[in-house]
Amino acid sequence: MEAALWYVLTGTRGGPNRARILRTIEEQPRNANQLAEELELDYKTVRHHLDVLMDNDVVENSGDDYGAVYLPSGVARANWETVETILEKVD
Repeated sequence: MEAALWYVLTGTRGGPNRARILRTIEEQPRNANQLAEELELDYKTVRHHLDVLMDNDVVENSGDDYGAVYLPSGVARANWETVETILEKVD
């Protein structure tokens, strides 16, 4: 999981936005629309990053498709020390 976290959050061009999303939902779970507004990003961009994060088991959702609320996955929380290290480097 550590390698996946490093890759998803720093190894690609979208890493900084994915880090911002992860940091934001760690503070409070939100849906894609709320994230787009909060982070001043396009809704489709947020959806893309959420899909990448979900594909890598970094976030999970709760609820139906449109109104689904996103939060860090249990696996991400179990590796939160690594997440914090990565977020410090991204800042």
